[in-house]
Amino acid sequence: MTITLLTNANVYAPEFLGLQNIVLAGGKIVYLGEKLPLLDEALDAQVVDLDGRAVVPGFIDSHTHITGGGGEAGFSTRVPPVPLSQFTRAGVTTVVGLLGTDDITRSTESMIAQVYALREEGLSAYCYTGGYHLPPTTLTGSVRSDIVFIEPIIGVGELAISDHRSSQPTLNELLKIASEAHVARLMTGKAGILHLHLGDGERGLSLVREALEQAEIPARTYNPTHINRQRALFEEACQLSKQGCWIDITAFETGPEGFEPEEAVLRFFEQDFPRDKLTMSSDGGGCLPFFDKKGHLIKMDFASSESMTQVFYNLLDSGQKLEEILPIFTSNVASLMNFSDKGRLSINADADLLVLDQKNRIEHVMAQGCWHVFNKQIIKKGSFEK
Repeated sequence: MTITLLTNANVYAPEFLGLQNIVLAGGKIVYLGEKLPLLDEALDAQVVDLDGRAVVPGFIDSHTHITGGGGEAGFSTRVPPVPLSQFTRAGVTTVVGLLGTDDITRSTESMIAQVYALREEGLSAYCYTGGYHLPPTTLTGSVRSDIVFIEPIIGVGELAISDHRSSQPTLNELLKIASEAHVARLMTGKAGILHLHLGDGERGLSLVREALEQAEIPARTYNPTHINRQRALFEEACQLSKQGCWIDITAFETGPEGFEPEEAVLRFFEQDFPRDKLTMSSDGGGCLPFFDKKGHLIKMDFASSESMTQVFYNLLDSGQKLEEILPIFTSNVASLMNFSDKGRLSINADADLLVLDQKNRIEHVMAQGCWHVFNKQIIKKGSFEK
């Protein structure tokens, strides 16, 4: 790692701080201020004059199928593991991996192995234990002990509800898993969340509402995703944010039955909902299946973290202020995940940042103090990328 000095940076931390100078060393932000620091020549620091370009925290993609998703139309449809540059070129410097429909041929063991692989390549990576189904796929035999003893595991998910592919969990089953995650959070200081896949079922979030009404488990434990896939589901999720749940928009196309991600963000902003409880993720590496009313697969697509970045661009192009939309991709996610060194630009925070060009497109990407993308060119690739 080299020492890097960024001068004349227009810093959004994510709140706007104005022109600042930033020193990055040892994978951390060691200086952030208006005064230009004097560095000894012997340090051989790299100096980059940003000439007023915006510098923002690196994106956190909290819902990614890092080992690959799919498999819902036969074994040949299993998506391969997502390579490093598919994340970094999208501005993603931290990922949280998970298992989906296929939690049989893919395992918690393979998930953790891929987390370690991405870490070796310079990305911050974590994961959930479990998957769509019950009993949850675990490494140690229980959700609680997985979170407590396996460092990269920060929660459980994506447990499927209101979906024909789920295990159709009962209220008691949901409460038991939520309790395991909650107690693990108390023991470790990790996120300890139950990340919930929401399908198209008419029951929507009724199971979560019942859980909040009948048990003492804190609302922050329940983290529903794909909430924009159905209009009624989105409105239902927004109400849960008032009770303390973080809710997650997925950056996929929904068609007329749902709200496109940009529209979902704007609708949330226009109403009196807590903005710090809204996040966005990509479902990167996962399949995007389309079923008919009888549950038959009609067609399938696959997601990428770049879809999330495109939503970020679209929101800015529509006139939204950078400092208002950034938390959805950065600090809000970090708060949910208990990532104290992520999602913000401050002294002692991790050196994960993006530099935007004059049109607010990603120009440079730094992860853990190292450039992965510079001048829009990928300069660091994964082990098996050409």
